Amino acid sequence: MAVTSALVLYAVIWFMTLFVVLPIRLKTQQDTGDIVPGTHSSAPANPQLKKRAIIVTLIALVVWAIIFTIIVTGTITVRDFDWMNRLGPEPLPR
Repeated sequence: MAVTSALVLYAVIWFMTLFVVLPIRLKTQQDTGDIVPGTHSSAPANPQLKKRAIIVTLIALVVWAIIFTIIVTGTITVRDFDWMNRLGPEPLPR
């Protein structure tokens, strides 16, 4: 796997993890009873973005390492998902 591919894979995993982690334990302004004028009542009262970014980075790093290892070692390949044999015969080993 090239360096660029590894970085893109990490970025995709990081953002997917971010969108999963963001709503966890979120308290809205309506929940706290302190609605700032000009904002929606569903806006976060204290988003804790730095803490969440650190958590997301650590989780994404673990998930990325697992997926990276699977891809590099060839444990799972595209041919494993070819249930209708559309890829044709396997190429001869060099």
